[in-house]
Parts: sequence; C-alpha cells; structure tokens
Amino acid sequence: MWSYIIKRLFALIPVLFVVSIVIFSIIHLTPGDPTSYMLGEEATEEQLAEARAQLGLDRPIYEQYLNWIKKAVVGDLGLSYHMNMSVNEAIMSHIGPTLSLAILAEIIALCIAIPLGIIAAIKRGTATDQTVMGISLLGMAIPSFLLAMFLVLLIGVQLQWLPVAGYRPLEKGIWDHIKYLIMPAISLGSIQAALIARMTRSSMLEVLNTNYIKMARAKGVVERKVIYSHALRNAFLPILTVIGITFGGLVTGAVVTETIFNIPGIGSLIINSVARRDYTVIQGIVLFVTFVYVMINLIIDILYGVIDPRVRLGEK
Repeated sequence: MWSYIIKRLFALIPVLFVVSIVIFSIIHLTPGDPTSYMLGEEATEEQLAEARAQLGLDRPIYEQYLNWIKKAVVGDLGLSYHMNMSVNEAIMSHIGPTLSLAILAEIIALCIAIPLGIIAAIKRGTATDQTVMGISLLGMAIPSFLLAMFLVLLIGVQLQWLPVAGYRPLEKGIWDHIKYLIMPAISLGSIQAALIARMTRSSMLEVLNTNYIKMARAKGVVERKVIYSHALRNAFLPILTVIGITFGGLVTGAVVTETIFNIPGIGSLIINSVARRDYTVIQGIVLFVTFVYVMINLIIDILYGVIDPRVRLGEK
C-alpha cells in the first residue's frame, strides 16, 4: 500500500510540471500587458517599464518560468500585485466557501442518487425504473446555472424562503452558513446526482445477477441484508470512482454557480483575476486546483482497499 502511495505521489510531479508549462505559456503568450492593467491607462512608458522590471516581466519567458517554478516547488506561488498579498493567502482566503459548497452539494447528491439508483436496480424494467432513469437523464441535460436561476426565481424571489445570494462564514452560525449554500448546493448536487444514480443502477444490476447473490437469497437471507450488506458493498467501487470525479469537479468547476450566488470562493477569485489580468493568481490557482484534483483521485484509490479487501493496491 505504501509503495503504491509513494509511486502515485511521484507521479504527481510530471502532471504538475506539464500543467505549469501549459498555463504559464497560455497566460504569457496572451496579448495584453499586465502592468497597464495595474497602473492604469494614464501610466507613462517609464512607469510601465519600471513595473515590468519589478515583476520580472522584462526577462525572457523561459527565465520567468524557471523563477516561478523554483518558488512553486517550495510552496511560494508568487505575489498578487492587485490584492497586495501572496497567492497562497488569496487561495486560502477563498477555499473555505468552495469546500463548504462542494461538501454540501456532494452530500445532497449522494442522499438523492444512491437510494434512487438502488431502487431502479431492484425495480428493473418497471415504471419506477424508467421514471428514475428519465429524471436522471433530465438532470444530466439541464445546465447547473439554468437550474440555479430557476431556484433563485422560485425559492428566493417568489417564496422568499432562502437568500438569493451572498455568503456567511461558519463562524456566524451553522444555520446562517448553510442557508446561503442550500440553493447553490442543490443546483450543483442535482446534476451530480443524475450521474451517480445511473452508475449506482448499472453497478447494482451487475452484482445482483451474480451467483453469490442468488445463493444468499436461496438460503433465506433477508432481502435488505442482501441488498445493502452484500450487493451494495461489492458494487460500490465504480460508484466510489464517480463520487471522487464529481467531488473533484465540484471543487474545481463551480465557477458559474459561485458567480450567480455571489459566493466568494475559488470561482470568484478566478473570474476577478482573469478580469484584472492578475497572472500570478491565475497560475497559482490552476496549479493548486490540479494538485487537489489528483490528490482526490489518490484518496479514492486508497479507499478501494478499505472498502473491498480483495483490492490490494501496489501488488501484482
């Protein structure tokens, strides 16, 4: 197990290296001068040249990359010239709302998807199965931002049950924290629930047709125990993979939803940084998000061996 974990950690190095080259090249080859955004249109050429020298933008692009990657290796992602703080501090100040939103959305998705997937598998071919699959197909077809706007219009504006936008940190109280995240979490979690439900149904159907499930039923084992103790546990590995992918997507891809609900998360930080041409923040966020996504996949792989003892990671 440990050898597998170490190998996966070393495998992060080429992934992060390639991502760093790609994002650095895209940002620095994009037309536009960051110093002009920083100093404004009234800045003189002398002031722009001085600012480029301070930021190192007057050096060759390969030298700029080497200087940046050397600092990134030791955890220094640079300095945001617009926010006047380090990129690490900027990310840490915005990661909390994103993580809270992602966790709540994933909980909502699992509470909806796994029961519906199991019911659809048990009722295969019936009207219940077709209804669940039809709803899941509809959920996958509706964009999260469109569902978010419907929720704002119905629940926030007409019924006035929940605030339509904003954010409250956890220190203000659990309920105040959650009520600002419920609508965006539902809009994100519903889309993820559709995918997880379909995978749950497919994986459960495959396991329910195996001989040991038929034998357990023939021996008179209670149906609930057959479903949850035998079938679901053995069918959970593909479901776990989808859960990991969806959670990684929630952490890294909630930009539009955070913008609609005015949540000060990673999404809003990316949008603002792109608008301001704050290239150090953009580079740091992309590198950080890539690291988080790969680490989530590593954790999912480790959980394989915990859930299913037949899986021995790192062994032939």
